[in-house]
Amino acid sequence: MKLHLQLFAPLFFTILIFSCNSTPSFENTLLKDWKGPYMGTPAFNEMKVEDVKPAMIKAMGLSLEEMDAIVNNPEPATFENTIEAMERSGAPLDRAFAYYGIFSSNISSPEFREVQSELAPLFSEFQSKITQNGPLFQRIKTVYENSRVSPLPADQQRVVELTYQSFAMNGANLDEEKKERYAAINKELSTLYTKFSNNVLHDEENYVTYLSKNQLRGLPDAFVKSAARIAETKGREGEYAITNTRSSMDPFLTYSAERDLRKIVWTNYYSRGDNNDEYDNKALIADILKLRRERVQLLGHNNYPEWRLQDRMAKNPENALALMEAVWPAAIARVAEEVADMQAIAIANGDNITIEPWDYRFYAEKVRKAKYDLDSDEVKQYLQLDKLTDAMHYVAGRLFGYAFSPVPEGSVPVFHEDVKVWEVTDKDTNEHIGLWYLDPYAREGKRSGAWATTYRSFSTFDGKTNVLASNNSNFVKPAPGEALLISWDDATTFFHEFGHALHFFASNVKYPTLNGGVRDYTEFQSQLLERWLSTDEVIDQFLVHQETGDPMPAALVAKIKKAATFNQGFATTEYLASALMDMKLHLADPINIDVGSFERETLAALNMPKELPMRHRTPHFSHVFSGEGYATAYYGYMWADVLTADAAEAFKEAPGGFYDQKMADILVSYLFAPRNSIDPAEAYRKFRGRDASIDALMRARGFPVTK
Repeated sequence: MKLHLQLFAPLFFTILIFSCNSTPSFENTLLKDWKGPYMGTPAFNEMKVEDVKPAMIKAMGLSLEEMDAIVNNPEPATFENTIEAMERSGAPLDRAFAYYGIFSSNISSPEFREVQSELAPLFSEFQSKITQNGPLFQRIKTVYENSRVSPLPADQQRVVELTYQSFAMNGANLDEEKKERYAAINKELSTLYTKFSNNVLHDEENYVTYLSKNQLRGLPDAFVKSAARIAETKGREGEYAITNTRSSMDPFLTYSAERDLRKIVWTNYYSRGDNNDEYDNKALIADILKLRRERVQLLGHNNYPEWRLQDRMAKNPENALALMEAVWPAAIARVAEEVADMQAIAIANGDNITIEPWDYRFYAEKVRKAKYDLDSDEVKQYLQLDKLTDAMHYVAGRLFGYAFSPVPEGSVPVFHEDVKVWEVTDKDTNEHIGLWYLDPYAREGKRSGAWATTYRSFSTFDGKTNVLASNNSNFVKPAPGEALLISWDDATTFFHEFGHALHFFASNVKYPTLNGGVRDYTEFQSQLLERWLSTDEVIDQFLVHQETGDPMPAALVAKIKKAATFNQGFATTEYLASALMDMKLHLADPINIDVGSFERETLAALNMPKELPMRHRTPHFSHVFSGEGYATAYYGYMWADVLTADAAEAFKEAPGGFYDQKMADILVSYLFAPRNSIDPAEAYRKFRGRDASIDALMRARGFPVTK
């Protein structure tokens, strides 16, 4: 689903996106047709904050005019004059949101955040004017009901059903009084989401830990050089900056021998949005939970998860909880084993401590060395970002038949000098498929984490369009002339996000709406691509030492594979705790809820190990509270990983392993190219011949399989 749709709540329409039609000329850069080669690209080099608000207001007005034209068509409603007309609408808005997404995610600023806050309620009003347009919905309903009697071709039928469902789930069937309240709730929520997101960004930007030269014990040289460069950019030359982002926090906690400093860095990171100041998010969360519950009750649902999951693979919160609760006991049992190993190492080292959360990564690394003779820093010497980029392109070539070629410098506008662009073509026919943008480095104003998005998606509706897709990371930029070395976990995430991009490039649908997705399914394709990082072909060709250029030794490869399930207690528990908290918060009675107390009490009831936190503590859980993209849907990563583990076993069993061409063809045909044109459960059965089994997931994580 396109990035800009995440700004709309509660459910993000696909009916206004991906249009490639020509529109009247505009003076505002954000609205202009995209010019230049590659079917035209965004003029990222010309975007200005002052253009954002007028562009958005103008584009929303034009889209509403298009909806009015559909409503005022005197002909009876048909697929062509109603659904296709909606699919064709919104080109200026689509272009404007491509820029808006960059401003909000990649290069935010105080000036933009002010505009963002002003626009949030206007976006909500805009959505309500569409979802609550009675005559428009009546035309959609007419087409939908007619299609139930006389079915349309499969792709058209799917578009009709998805469009009708989107309107129905967003209150189109409500009476006027309830519609008014529904719209008011959405408007209030949009403001809360923006404030939540900005509060988190504030705490990420303002809690920086500065080190002196005598506080660097244990830190790798490359990390030290990067920290020095960051401090210099912040006017603190001679010091070393640990920023309040995962990409900086994680390696610091892994390697720093300064326990007191580890506690400070850990506390800063996990206290984002929870510092009892004007940027604290707990009260905002309570308000969000109340409003979400009230809104779905207007639709006749008991709670938010019941409403939200009705069109997901899980179907209901009970099924989602059942999966998570089936894995949880094995995960926390493994944590107990991991902590025991770490405590033993600490005692053997003469460290008179009890393992605390800020110790977990540090001592886990020592256990890794002791149990597997595996040094993460040694592994990093073979994980150069540039080489990993080449490795991803190689995998895409083997599985999808794609070739990636850097575009000539200056031929495609970019929004920052760090952004690089490749042309994607069919390696056999040389047919142009699209462009791949990569924005790899952390910077002030860029949101944390890693993500993928599209600026334009594929369709053949009004002529074939190419794909403009991007991957975005937050690696700490290396000092000039230094190779960027990353951890195995970060390399896995790099492959994961590239899997999303491949899902975009592989699309083979006619209608824009079919490029959408089902949240507990769309993570499957990206999680599956992670498995190719550890294939022999990638290791042998692309994991070479950053100084000598020598390939990774067979002995080190063997250690990595032997340790494949190492620290799965930590990884699974920190994730599952967040997913369970997401679901339980939304199932709880929100009246008078104390978010801080609820978090503590829920974790205690789950027997959450005290030695580690949730991956995303509630006050900075942006997936869930800066919008609704993952609200009661964070479980989806594990739901998708059931599919991932099962599909990976299918490749392992194939004659050609992970590069078996027949399996690759089936993978692309059924699990990538159809996007949302096929029900996900049906698509997976076409690929595997059966439903997925949780047993494969348990085996992949090294947990016991119970019968």
